[in-house]
Amino acid sequence: MNLGRKISGGKYHKRRKKKFFEKKVQERTVSIRETKRKALRARGGKGKTILLSANIANVLNPKTKKTQKTKIKNVLETPQNVFLARQNRLMKSAIIETEIGKAKITNRPSQEGMVNAVLIE
Repeated sequence: MNLGRKISGGKYHKRRKKKFFEKKVQERTVSIRETKRKALRARGGKGKTILLSANIANVLNPKTKKTQKTKIKNVLETPQNVFLARQNRLMKSAIIETEIGKAKITNRPSQEGMVNAVLIE
């Protein structure tokens, strides 16, 4: 039987189109380059700043409880997919190499407009 057809051979018709908030959003990937942000309109008229690329991370040292800005050198591994580490994609729980050592990203850079990480010993 043909897909999208009734047993009698008639077509199924959509009841309505997709509304604006139901539309699929293009996937945002953050890579290591000069920091670049973009402002979007969120639902309810609120603003949202997204990150397109970054080369600086806010790294927290758990021993001293101090945060400092450091340059990102490389992405070492990503638990989601091995190939994303090769492409230097910044995403939550990815382990990055910084100037002060290895760090794990704790936020979602593609949605928050910055990269926050915690130092790993």
